[in-house]
Amino acid sequence: MTDTVTLQAWVLNKAKAAKKASHILATLSTEEKNAALLSMANSLWQHRKSILQANLEDIEQAQKNQLPQARIDRLLLDEKRLQQMIEGLHQIVELADPVGEILESFKRPNGLQIEQVRVPFGAIAMIYESRPNVTVDAAGLALKTGNAIVLRGGKEALRSNDQLVYALQKGLESTAIPLEAIQFIDRTERETVDFLIQAKGIIDLVIPRGGAGLIQHVIQKSIVPVIETGVGNCHLYIDKAADLDKATAITINAKTQRPSVCNAIETLLVHEQLVETWLPQVLTTLTKYGVEIRGCHKTQSVAKEIPLIPATEEDYRAEFLDLTLAVKVVSNVDEAIQHINQYGTQHSEAIITEDEKTAQKFLAQVDAAAVYHNASTRFTDGFEFGFGAEIGISTQKLHARGPMGLKELTSHKYVIRGTGQIRT
Repeated sequence: MTDTVTLQAWVLNKAKAAKKASHILATLSTEEKNAALLSMANSLWQHRKSILQANLEDIEQAQKNQLPQARIDRLLLDEKRLQQMIEGLHQIVELADPVGEILESFKRPNGLQIEQVRVPFGAIAMIYESRPNVTVDAAGLALKTGNAIVLRGGKEALRSNDQLVYALQKGLESTAIPLEAIQFIDRTERETVDFLIQAKGIIDLVIPRGGAGLIQHVIQKSIVPVIETGVGNCHLYIDKAADLDKATAITINAKTQRPSVCNAIETLLVHEQLVETWLPQVLTTLTKYGVEIRGCHKTQSVAKEIPLIPATEEDYRAEFLDLTLAVKVVSNVDEAIQHINQYGTQHSEAIITEDEKTAQKFLAQVDAAAVYHNASTRFTDGFEFGFGAEIGISTQKLHARGPMGLKELTSHKYVIRGTGQIRT
């Protein structure tokens, strides 16, 4: 594959193979799909040594390339994370199969019986970056919903993804699902992305998952329908009526439990009445966890003993994906809402307060896929929502919004039964 035409033909052949396999998948029973998913889960564990060895090589290369620690964390696999991926497949097996569900049924005066029925999309292209767990999550969710999938991961996880896909395909042997239902683009040229997102008529849906640059590239260049998964500039607002023990615990969790993921908070908004009391305490605690604080003028005024960088406009727009936190003092919930709606990415936003009226105002007026009252934004996750796994978190408003599980990977069609009716 030395020229663009040959590379394009190679990518499109994989897409066509997935499309062909999707026609078989659409006819399979829930039992057949579940048996294949369990076999895939067993195969992952059987091949764990080669998977973890490949991941170790990816990690070593990432370190040589001096990638930020946050990106290395997203790349890392160990037995615990592999077991979580396997558990995700088991949970998908336990979930109800949405394919074939009758959403609506009605009879017309002329006797036509009309049903709206859930169906697979067909062939899905999943374009993502460093996180190899997406490989398994996406494959499992796609196959359960009768979709074939073309996986195009990032170059940092190439070895890991290659071994994961090998294990998944080995698991499909002797099952009703053809191996061609999982396709892997093991090339890193950027053109491979463009070939997929312009394969209209072959690829039915594109889902990009990664940084803002990748997502915007796909949205702008694709001629195939796209579900936009979101950059996570998430906020936590501490209201004057907050239970301060809850506020501290949730702040620490939402920022530090796993800072490299999209549902970790990037900005802390604090009511001005808490500036002299609670704010210095939580900033001290955050710095003990290694968090770099970028604060507004009022935050700086009470943080004289704490290392702090003055916050910029760019900081309030940033998805740090690291132990970095922007902090801003606001006068009331209205200013907090205004700030979030101006700088947020419509992902996940939270308020800590014991005032139900204030909470309800926040929940109603903040424009985001997930809004929380007295809980960490870290719960915006398909696994935590009980979806088994997720293929991404949609921040758009058409078709799907929030964590996307099985139902979000289906479309619908109308099935009409008649007795010889003709239109006059």
